[in-house]
Amino acid sequence: MAKKQLQKVLGLMSGTSADGSDVALIATDGENAIEFFGGLTLPYDRELRARLLEASQHDVPLLELARVERDITLHHADAVAELLKMLPREAEGTELIGFHGHTVRHVASELICWQIGNPWLLAERTGKRVVSDFRRHDVAVGGHGAPLVAMFHRALFPNEPRPTVILNLGGVANITWLGEHEEIVAGDTGPGCGLLDEWIEEMSGQSHDKDGEIAKRGRVDQGIVEAALATPFFSKPLPRSADRFEFDHVDVSGLSVEDGAATLCAVTVQAIVRAVRRMPKPPQVLWVTGGGVHHPVIMRMLGENFPKVRNVREMNLNPDTLEAECFAWLAVRHTKGLPLTIPETTGCREPVCGGTITC
Repeated sequence: MAKKQLQKVLGLMSGTSADGSDVALIATDGENAIEFFGGLTLPYDRELRARLLEASQHDVPLLELARVERDITLHHADAVAELLKMLPREAEGTELIGFHGHTVRHVASELICWQIGNPWLLAERTGKRVVSDFRRHDVAVGGHGAPLVAMFHRALFPNEPRPTVILNLGGVANITWLGEHEEIVAGDTGPGCGLLDEWIEEMSGQSHDKDGEIAKRGRVDQGIVEAALATPFFSKPLPRSADRFEFDHVDVSGLSVEDGAATLCAVTVQAIVRAVRRMPKPPQVLWVTGGGVHHPVIMRMLGENFPKVRNVREMNLNPDTLEAECFAWLAVRHTKGLPLTIPETTGCREPVCGGTITC
């Protein structure tokens, strides 16, 4: 059998926590053949991060939004340049970028899903073709526009004993459930690290709870956890999606910084537990990726609720760049007209190929 032709492609992701631009390089056929070369995160400075979070949560002047879009696009171009310096030989022949941009609004029920980022400016700065706007076709055909990582997860875990679940812990958490007969179910479970990061920044001035040091000293307020999970979102079936700021009703303002952090960790984990319980069968393994994999309290709580919890690093995958790698993979699928989403992953009416590409 002839060896599959793989295309080298860069992926770019700006997560809802607005930490920075993640960039990664892979080679893929857009299906099950994937080779990983490496990636990095170029952090946003404090001012750009604040402007981006403001635009994501509030109605800022249109000109300011356009300037934020320009500035994060240039930041992404800088991230690409950094990676090309780091991997000059591996990146030879790379002509394509998958560019997610940054989500500023996600209200799929109103047919709204908006990522800012100027693909034409990025294409000019990098000299490469850019695939962007991955989500809006899915929304237009009745999907939630998220999560988009589910098909990629299935490609990465073809031989895992089933059922298995891949948990992506970003600002919002989502799962991909893979069944014994190629069944797939995906959706957002609830808050990931977004609420926790916001709490820590507000109360301590730190950007996140490094090494879980604050949450480790706290006690969970179970009443707040139960009240948080009693809201309608958590009773919806998967597939479902959430905006980064959809969980601002979770109120830990009456707690100490430590107890608030521990309680928010518990809200995240219990939302995951409830979502997984609704799957056709419990998973043999819960694989964890995303920034939350570095939070020991969240990982401990997951271990208390699932028989086997494993970091995707055990599969030689990088939890910090996996989403960027996903958008590289999706870019290749776009060029081949392959579906990025199916009804089981986003609720769309039919499999759809999303995205647009620069000339």
